[in-house]
Amino acid sequence: MIILSHPTANQNVRQAALALAEAGLLKEFWTGVNWNEDGFLDRCLAFSKRLRKELRRRSFPAVLKPFIRTSPWRELGRQISGQLGLNQLTRHENGPFSMDAVYRSLDRRVARRLANGGAVKAVYAYDDGALESFRTAKSRGLKCIYDHPIAYWRKVREIQQEEANLHPEWISTLGSLADSEEKLANKDNELSLADLVIVPSTFSKETLALMPDLKAPVEVIPYGAPAIRASANSHDPAQKLRVLFVGALSQAKGLAYLLQAVSCLEGRIELTLIGRRVSSVVPSRDVLSRHRWIPSLPHSELLTEMSRHDVLAFPSLHEGFGLVIPEAMAQGLVVITTPHTAGPDLISNGVDGFIVPIRASEAIEEKLDCLLTDARVLADMKAAAQRKASALSWETYRREIVSVARGLIQ
Repeated sequence: MIILSHPTANQNVRQAALALAEAGLLKEFWTGVNWNEDGFLDRCLAFSKRLRKELRRRSFPAVLKPFIRTSPWRELGRQISGQLGLNQLTRHENGPFSMDAVYRSLDRRVARRLANGGAVKAVYAYDDGALESFRTAKSRGLKCIYDHPIAYWRKVREIQQEEANLHPEWISTLGSLADSEEKLANKDNELSLADLVIVPSTFSKETLALMPDLKAPVEVIPYGAPAIRASANSHDPAQKLRVLFVGALSQAKGLAYLLQAVSCLEGRIELTLIGRRVSSVVPSRDVLSRHRWIPSLPHSELLTEMSRHDVLAFPSLHEGFGLVIPEAMAQGLVVITTPHTAGPDLISNGVDGFIVPIRASEAIEEKLDCLLTDARVLADMKAAAQRKASALSWETYRREIVSVARGLIQ
């Protein structure tokens, strides 16, 4: 029996929990908030639709309800502080309601739960939220499964420092450069305690080669894609190419390189940006005003918005996976991304998407221009992207999670 923990429970976490529950391996699923969309508190938040929308993202399917245990106050504090603009309370690492504090709080709570004993064989936890629970698990002879959904921090810091030197005006968006030495040491300590490391992409696994003396085996288990849209939207050659970017408005996502490419195709491209600003400086309000900008969307609305576009541009400098890649392919979008994502694992370059080098605005422009000028290439690649996405199922992901978990605890 396995205890799984994650404070915010995004899509891949939910799928891992479902996998363990369906296989009879899940003992408890610890998270921050378990929101009831039809409950009293939900009705009380009618005055704040924005906050209610955020909290509704913390609702779970009925099959997981019996396993869920919560430690909600830090996460609720983070959400409320964010809505009220109380930035001091959520400041990086040290704010009482920072994301780091949310992760640490849940980690300590799970460690206390493990110390109480019970029929548990393993704990399954995630990057930045595993150290105390893994230490307690080791003291009790339990196995530690470490899900590492991102690129290894040494590679991330290397890339971000290079980017800070190349484009210092974007340094305020390069958040990993602000990580303390203590936080980075904790990441390595988590990895050193793991009996099994699960990553979602070949790139993520390759970056772990920089981890000194990593002893645990590393398994690559790619994420899945949502249901395939009935058919991809066709593009009228007389209209602008509809290009979408999804992610934090950060240079870690390669945003400046995309904006440069789009500026060279001005008048022929319609760009939509979906993601929150992480800096009050860049991109400027003037730049954002030239495009369609949506700070945030619930997942179902995001998929609908994707389906209205032709291309997803995702030129990330480092990404453990990039879940928007298979999501966009399932909606019939041609994806332009880099080797520093799951792109090479999912995309046949030039067939159902494009892989371009990082920091290559000219290459992004070239691929967009190709799709603009040849309607048949665009239509064929959109259809091929959907065919590829149909083979990227969450069912496969869940099956592989169960396989490696069973292999460890039996």
